[in-house]
Amino acid sequence: GRDGSWRTDYPRADINFSVRFSELTRANVSFNSRREPNHLLVNLGGPELFSCPIVILSAPGAVSINDAEGLNLRTYLLKGGFLWVDDFWGSYEWDHWVREIRHALPASEYPIFDIPPEHPIFRTQFEVGRMPQIPNIGYYMRSGGRTSEQGADSAEPHLRAIADKSARIMVLITHNTDIGDSWEREGDDPRYFMMFGPKGYALGINAFLYALTH
Repeated sequence: GRDGSWRTDYPRADINFSVRFSELTRANVSFNSRREPNHLLVNLGGPELFSCPIVILSAPGAVSINDAEGLNLRTYLLKGGFLWVDDFWGSYEWDHWVREIRHALPASEYPIFDIPPEHPIFRTQFEVGRMPQIPNIGYYMRSGGRTSEQGADSAEPHLRAIADKSARIMVLITHNTDIGDSWEREGDDPRYFMMFGPKGYALGINAFLYALTH
């Protein structure tokens, strides 16, 4: 609903990021017989979630999490899992996402906070000086190069998180930006790639390495 779907950025973002992650780090990435990275769709309420050290939820401004899924997700996160939510814009989608994640992580125990610039996620491998605002390629081309998809309501990109009691990030939140499109669209237009690809991959690789080592 409301312009969001689990299909957002899938599967090319998953494939392209996995290829670059295998090339730019020493992490082991699983490939199939056609040398395509193995990518997997998982259900927040399913047991397969516990086989994944990292999961990405695109377009969380339209997600619906019921109580059973919330309990499953909470269990996964507290056992060491890592959820990255990306590609949602403006105050309406933010408020919707906050309501839904509270089915898993109540506000009284797990506040949302802005990640400070000195946090290691900004420099796990690459130096990321500031949070990039990356629009989807269609908006970027149609608007003549603007980056805020909801105008003044999404002018500032945010890197936020929810942590466990040991301060380990369990949920990474990239709001007012579309990091996944910088991976998905890397081969579509060289101007778009040169403007946003390196920034998106730098943050993505940092986040994945942080998740895999904490």
